[in-house]
Amino acid sequence: MRELPGDLDGAPRPRQVRGAAWSKVLPTPVAKPRLMVAVPEVAALLDLTTTELESPEMVEVLAGNRVLPGMQPYAACYGGHQFGHWAGQLGDGRAITLGEVINTRGERWEMQLKGAGRTPYSRTADGRAVMRSSVRELVCSEAMFHLGVPTTRALSLVATGEDVVRDVMYSGDPRPEPGAIVCRVAPSFLRFGNFEIFASRDEIDLLRALADHTIRAHFAHLGAPSRETYGAWLAEVCRRTAEMVMHWMRVGFVHGVMNTDNMSILGLTIDYGPYGWLEGYDPSWTPNTTDAGGRRYRYGHQPNVAWWNLQRLARALVPLVGDDVAILERALMTYGETLEAREAEMIAKKLGLRALDVGPAGDDVPMVQELYELLEAFETDMTIFFRRLADVPSDPGDVTDAALIAPLEDAFYGEPPEDHRHRVATWLRRYAERVRADGTNDVERRAKMNAVNPKYVCRNYLAQLAIDDAEKGDPGKVLALLDVLRRPYDDQPGKDEYAMKRPEWARHRVGCSMLSCSS
Repeated sequence: MRELPGDLDGAPRPRQVRGAAWSKVLPTPVAKPRLMVAVPEVAALLDLTTTELESPEMVEVLAGNRVLPGMQPYAACYGGHQFGHWAGQLGDGRAITLGEVINTRGERWEMQLKGAGRTPYSRTADGRAVMRSSVRELVCSEAMFHLGVPTTRALSLVATGEDVVRDVMYSGDPRPEPGAIVCRVAPSFLRFGNFEIFASRDEIDLLRALADHTIRAHFAHLGAPSRETYGAWLAEVCRRTAEMVMHWMRVGFVHGVMNTDNMSILGLTIDYGPYGWLEGYDPSWTPNTTDAGGRRYRYGHQPNVAWWNLQRLARALVPLVGDDVAILERALMTYGETLEAREAEMIAKKLGLRALDVGPAGDDVPMVQELYELLEAFETDMTIFFRRLADVPSDPGDVTDAALIAPLEDAFYGEPPEDHRHRVATWLRRYAERVRADGTNDVERRAKMNAVNPKYVCRNYLAQLAIDDAEKGDPGKVLALLDVLRRPYDDQPGKDEYAMKRPEWARHRVGCSMLSCSS
């Protein structure tokens, strides 16, 4: 706000905002705010305690009813490519940044209320959020952090005491739902679309000012802004994005709506909407009803979409380098190089191997390909399979196929036919031989695999059960789920219900399988 021009109108009426990176706007107060959840680890990032968050004054702040001295609320202006097409101005339509906190360690954290009311970018929407989408955002943000996935964080969940009308599946049946507000926390919520909007409008001075500010504030190690620095910066964004996406692939996360306005310039997972977690392994699965036809944002296509999005960002940055576009072309190569290296590392770790031979004639390539073919051939829970694979002995001897497969039985949805069981057993023997050649004993291998293959993930049906109670005013299941997801790689006695595969009743239930962008 200090360094970039803003729109000082202050009115939340929808409009095209030009020549400004942000719009001054205040949150819209709510009727009966009630703090449902406060996340202590995120509070600590802001040098706060949960006791302080529970104070009446802070509840009013987290609900958007009160602005503290020093806060300067605003909504950001950005555009984006949605489902492969330029959508023009988008912006923070239901998110309002309160301000930035610099903690005692010198870290900068932006506090943003999602669902806090209308902004100039709300278009025909009301700027509000419902309880179900807010619970999903809070729980998954924290789950991803503890899984080791780069992500924005969530500080709090406040029930507004007001209903919000939503058509959950866009079926022409809008209904009132309980409203809620999440306070999101991140070093920055800047997206690819923040840069695209200015390039699309030929507002090059503003584009350069934003790029220079971003480099100084978040990429200072790259040096002062210059043509060469812009290239180094894009390369860094490519590297971070590749690493983020590979973490998604590792844990079975599907973002669901990888539009360029939902891509963080810092390489953080941002905007938890119609996301999902793979239950049965299916690279063609997307959780987003809007994406059901083209499946652009399906699990297996996420690395390709990220690459396409980075190309759009690079195109927006062309005015900053003039004729020397080779700087940006070289920077883009960083994505593929990082992705290839991280994928090999990820698969090796998931299999408990020291390294993976994935060259053109690599001995491990057919073994890995066959594994994923087996997982797809019969509905198999990805999370449970890799977790239990650590329990398969590396020296099975002459045990029967049934005994060899026994640790993996819980991963199957239904009863696999005998020929599939035999194929799995054959692969397991091949895998065991590879482990022996690797020279890793089973105790060491199990520890390595369990450190990257989670036992607990934020399965959609678990989130939905928590939502059902939260909508009735009871946050108990939300808190219990958050507690389990704090230690996703640990065996937690008495918590096995959180590690079970999706029950049959959840296969087609709204919120447990497909979701809409209103989710």
